[in-house]
Amino acid sequence: MGHDKLRKFAENETFSCLLQPSAGELLKDGYFALRDHAVKGRWNERFGREAPIVLELGCGKGEYTTALAESRPECNYIGVDIKGARLWKGAKYATLNNLSNVAFLRTRIEFITAFFAPGEVSEIWLTFSDPQPRSENSRLTSPLFLERYRSFLAPGGLIKLKTDSQFLYRYTQAVCRANGLGVKESTEDLYSESGRFDPCLSQVRTFYEEMFRSQGYPIRYMSFTLDSAGPFVSPSDFDPLYWRSVEGYRTLFGRDTAETRRQKLASGESE
Repeated sequence: MGHDKLRKFAENETFSCLLQPSAGELLKDGYFALRDHAVKGRWNERFGREAPIVLELGCGKGEYTTALAESRPECNYIGVDIKGARLWKGAKYATLNNLSNVAFLRTRIEFITAFFAPGEVSEIWLTFSDPQPRSENSRLTSPLFLERYRSFLAPGGLIKLKTDSQFLYRYTQAVCRANGLGVKESTEDLYSESGRFDPCLSQVRTFYEEMFRSQGYPIRYMSFTLDSAGPFVSPSDFDPLYWRSVEGYRTLFGRDTAETRRQKLASGESE
């Protein structure tokens, strides 16, 4: 492990806004019987005030979480990610700027139900999540994850998806149709219709958002509720092979993404 990562991990231990629970404690009774963490149902005590709680799942470096917190100080914000070196940036920024309405949680999103009580969360943001084109259950808008969110999202609470991925956007639309979920807002090109939406949607941008916009990809957005009583089901009208084939090639840090390499190999473009 590099010295810079070690330095960040050490500094993470000093940030009061960053919670790093032990996965071993959560899993003592097995993966399907997660133990609740002590913070569950007590997040506003941790913040020291009563306010709506907004989650960003897969928050990366936390730039979106902190920007939302600065633009909407009336809410408490929690960014969730498993990568400690990434969370370091957001936690350090929140600490240096005295953002008392920001917290970060280092854990796998699969374990999220161990940390939040029924009705404790008012809103969930999914910002540039990995579309997981080859694994439905890994998609953060899959029925499996929606069941988890429903266990702690307040009635009428919104899930807000912001993505460059046509695949994930179309899949999420299909999930909403299959389960009768109320779609409140939706656009295939946020920046061409920005006047229709909350200004923070276009004013607050992530590193990956800027990267993919520079590659010519429109930013898609939708928000929806989980107010459905039955079990969530997978959509029958979504064709993953087709939507993978039209997703488009992307680069990260000058290299093709893994999915782009697969697409090029399938089409015969790869050397």
